Amino acid sequence: MCGITGKISFGNQFIFPKEIKKMTDAIAHRGPDDEGFWISKNKKIGLGHRRLAIIDLSPAGHQPMSYRNRYHIVFNGEIYNFQSEKEKLIKLGYTFKSKTDTEVILALYDKYREKCLDHLRGMFSFAIYDEKENILFCARDRVGKKPFKYFYDKKVFIFASELKAILTQYEYHKEPDFEAIHHYLTLQYVPAPMTGFKNIFKLEPAHYLKLDLNNNTLVKKRYWRLDYSKKLNLPEEEWQKKIISKLDESVKIRMISDVPLGAFLSGGIDSSAVVGLMSKHSLKPVKTFSIGFEDEKYNELKYARIIADKFKTDHTEFIVKPDAIEVLPMLVKQYEEPYADSSALPTYYVSKLTRDSVTVALNGDGGDENFAGYERYSIQKFSLIYEKFRFINRLVCVPIIKYLSNKYSNTLFDRSYKFASTFDQNYDYRYLNYICYFSNEMKQKLYSQELKKKLFSDSYLIIANAFNDSRTDNKLDQTLYADFTNYLPEDLLVKVDIATMAVSLEGRSPFLDHEFLELTARIPSSLKLKGFNNKKYILKKSLEGFIPNEIMYRPKKGFGVPIDKWFKNDLNNYIRGMLLSDKTIIKKYFNLGYIEYLINAHQNTKLNYSNQLWALLTLELWFREYFD
Repeated sequence: MCGITGKISFGNQFIFPKEIKKMTDAIAHRGPDDEGFWISKNKKIGLGHRRLAIIDLSPAGHQPMSYRNRYHIVFNGEIYNFQSEKEKLIKLGYTFKSKTDTEVILALYDKYREKCLDHLRGMFSFAIYDEKENILFCARDRVGKKPFKYFYDKKVFIFASELKAILTQYEYHKEPDFEAIHHYLTLQYVPAPMTGFKNIFKLEPAHYLKLDLNNNTLVKKRYWRLDYSKKLNLPEEEWQKKIISKLDESVKIRMISDVPLGAFLSGGIDSSAVVGLMSKHSLKPVKTFSIGFEDEKYNELKYARIIADKFKTDHTEFIVKPDAIEVLPMLVKQYEEPYADSSALPTYYVSKLTRDSVTVALNGDGGDENFAGYERYSIQKFSLIYEKFRFINRLVCVPIIKYLSNKYSNTLFDRSYKFASTFDQNYDYRYLNYICYFSNEMKQKLYSQELKKKLFSDSYLIIANAFNDSRTDNKLDQTLYADFTNYLPEDLLVKVDIATMAVSLEGRSPFLDHEFLELTARIPSSLKLKGFNNKKYILKKSLEGFIPNEIMYRPKKGFGVPIDKWFKNDLNNYIRGMLLSDKTIIKKYFNLGYIEYLINAHQNTKLNYSNQLWALLTLELWFREYFD
């Protein structure tokens, strides 16, 4: 796990080590163990690297790494099948100087070129420069666990694991991208390829870039996608065996490490399964780490303790309190793009806690997207019923849901009304309306007159394109695909990558192994969401007898933060000071009167605008950090 940087000059400008060092210094937290630079003989290409040593701790793992006096690589990630691929390459005549996965990638590229990606099982972003062909080949893993961001114009190509490294270069001039901010306010994250900064882009998951320096052409291509169209009709018992076998394999290969290893334990099904399977393969008690809150509505520590006791782990806990928000400006800087998932706060704290004991931590990310674990996946079942009785539901159900939404501060009622009130729209539009932070109607009240004049595309198109790209007619599979290509890589994986890397911790996600994903994509949707609300049905059946039923069949809480109460009480003055003062930057773009309404309504009524206020708060801090 590391940080990578690089710079290619197309003009008369030379590249010097100090320029590359500026970039690697900006992301030193991603790799505190070592740094390295490589500059081409013509001084037109520079590569930089920060190393967090996990596999082969010897100097042989130093990067940038060269191979056959031709290829030069900077690599961030872990390849879990590199040993088996290395054995195959040795039989083909390849030789190796190190025990690293990095050198195996180079040999695979020499043998297969861009098809080398088909041989990699793991998480990665890397760039390989081929001196002979004068080509730079850059790639990102299938799901998007490891980031790759870049700036490209006629004079220069600059890339890095984090865009804050790109900001150190004089060729780039900072400018906010309001199109990206517009989508951020809808989705709580900036969708790829946008970043929030004009002309800085992020490479989408399962894509590669090929920069031909002979004619300065850049080509981007997708190399993998999930396929939900080819279902396997197997007995439930057979599915249970396949799921456990593949998940167990996925966990086992992620326990390969030359440094101490542990796991995040939330007390939910997914992290509990990972910890349980880790315990099978560990000679020592697995080190587990959990975060909780004083508010019992959000506190899951008692469930984490049940799993820790069952599998006899070495368990550590931490309570997050309102004063924990003091680290928010630092986190906004680390996340570098506008980012509004409040669970980034506890994720940072559990990462910091974990790093005190281990260097690698496994987690349960991806279980909900694999097996339809979110509440919103149940909505598609109700929508089908609604469409059969559209007239009655419009007259009876919608008014009732609206009444409940206005009367009670309940996210489910509020989202249900937003979903029900748009039943005349396409399903993908209704889905976005259900999950969005700021609706189009709210944006009309929020945006200044100047901002309203800008021509923004509808965020709906981002979700609609994902639904259309899913290559299936099944509504649940379409939704899962949309989340796999948007919400998962742009929100959840960003959250974990940035929080862990900020403290030099490597996170690994067994549920997101691409072979496991390909298996679960073939499971009929009726086995994931059974009936109307039996979510993750086949996963739960697979784990019965291994994970206690009190864990699997309890109501899902999610990794939430009690910001609704914090903004009403402890942090009310803080949010007012940040969003309504003379120093507030976003007042240039937004209607402060409407922001004040949101704060007052949240504090004095049963309406819950905590998500919207958090999005505005982090956006304000983002402007202060990068544009003040």
